[in-house]
Amino acid sequence: MADYIIVGAGSAGCALAARLSEDPDVSVLLLEAGARDSSPFIHIPVGFYRMTGGPLTWGFRTAPQQHAMDREIPYAQGRVLGGGSSINAEVFTRGCPEDYDAWEAEFGCTGWSFADVQPCFLRAEDNDTLSGFWHGNGGPLGVSTQTPQRMTRAFVQACQQLGMPYNPDFNGSRQDGAGTYQTTTRHARRCSASVGYLKPALSRPNLSLRLTQQVVRIVVEHGRAVGVEITEHGRHVVLRAEREVILAAGAIGSPWLMLRSGIGPAEELRAVGVGVVADLPGVGRNLHDHYGIDLVYELAGPYSLDKYAKPLWMLWAGAEYALFRKGPVASNIVEGGAFWYADRDAPTPDLQFHFLVGAGVEAGVPKIESGSGVTLNSYAVRPRARGSVRLRSADPAEQPIIDPNFLGDPYDVQTATEGVMISRDIFNQPALKALIRKEHFPGERVRTRADFEAYARQYGRTSYHPVGTCRMGNGADAVVDPQLRVYGIQGLRICDSSIMPRLVSSNTNAPSIMIGEKGSDLIRGNRAVATAGVVPAEH
Repeated sequence: MADYIIVGAGSAGCALAARLSEDPDVSVLLLEAGARDSSPFIHIPVGFYRMTGGPLTWGFRTAPQQHAMDREIPYAQGRVLGGGSSINAEVFTRGCPEDYDAWEAEFGCTGWSFADVQPCFLRAEDNDTLSGFWHGNGGPLGVSTQTPQRMTRAFVQACQQLGMPYNPDFNGSRQDGAGTYQTTTRHARRCSASVGYLKPALSRPNLSLRLTQQVVRIVVEHGRAVGVEITEHGRHVVLRAEREVILAAGAIGSPWLMLRSGIGPAEELRAVGVGVVADLPGVGRNLHDHYGIDLVYELAGPYSLDKYAKPLWMLWAGAEYALFRKGPVASNIVEGGAFWYADRDAPTPDLQFHFLVGAGVEAGVPKIESGSGVTLNSYAVRPRARGSVRLRSADPAEQPIIDPNFLGDPYDVQTATEGVMISRDIFNQPALKALIRKEHFPGERVRTRADFEAYARQYGRTSYHPVGTCRMGNGADAVVDPQLRVYGIQGLRICDSSIMPRLVSSNTNAPSIMIGEKGSDLIRGNRAVATAGVVPAEH
């Protein structure tokens, strides 16, 4: 028995476990379905190229995407200690203040405005260069300023030639412009939530970690979550929580577990043979994600990291990293970026770009078989389409039906298309054009706006940022209140990216860690009312 059982040791779960266990008078049990983060490719920044598929992910695929050529798109989600923070591209962005202000103003998430969450961001951060109002120092999460490769510098110059201002800090007073990304690294090694938060805390006697432990269901007795059920040596075992069960399994994992436990839309649960414990219509709804579209260019010379695929260059790069902790191995590959406008009247940027100093880095993106290449990815930061996570059956071993409904809103189509067109415009600027042999993908066949739209539908993919499936706030489809308590079930909270009512205008790792920090404050500061189970009138 533990005071708190946390399900999921990803970005939010590691932060939450570390913070809660700072109190020696409570016991914390952290459960993770994946294995230890022992792969060396996790810890070297360039190892990201090995992370978007394989045994460290769940192997999910989407349902056929109606607006994206009915494709079943690979949907990488981390299944390893550290979760997404162990397999992502280490890009550190938080979104703009308006994102969080809208959570409070539009969705009823009292206490989640930017002014409220900024202290959590600052407390988490250990920036190696920046400080002051926008950045923290001394926190668990290492954040570093990169030394960019030649092609990344050319990309930033090309963006300026197109009319974007240079932005040295996407997490500062303004988001728009082009520059290089800060990364979640420390001393040229990945600083995942596992490395930064969890490992220093595991020496505490009140914190326990169990790996390769998938939870079958949440155990609810008389309207209260009292523990979780696992399978151990072929038999079902209940682990009991004295105070609370906290889900931190992510935007796919948390609703999947809720639904398997009979907490969700009653009719859907009955249809697959799951007994209804609580009728919560919003569980699994409101799924949305960044839909990224890539352009790949072949270079006129060996100017990108692709040249290090050759054995001699690979040995050179490995030696440089081993001796000096710098060079290609210290690169996260996704070095450059930009935030810009498809709609110049938008109050904040509606597009984000990622520049990769290589080709074929991520699963599904074309490689260049001989020579060197680079990749530019873009997406609409605030998609309007909404999808769902649903049960395929009552069998906990069967994967859920994941339907992000990519491009399911005309706004998303228009903005995504504009992003791809701007991407090509960037490559046509002098700083990049002089270094390029040809456009490898999609190539000259794509010329008109209709061509670009068709290309976006045929080749877009997840950017690994699903959110919203157990959304916070008020209204009939809300799942948790602003204290992260599940409506109608005492002793149960959710603390991960699934609670975001709307996707932030950036990558989601830093915001997920912030949610873990904020959740720990709510739990530690509200123990006396943690089981109030308040249900709004709409429910």
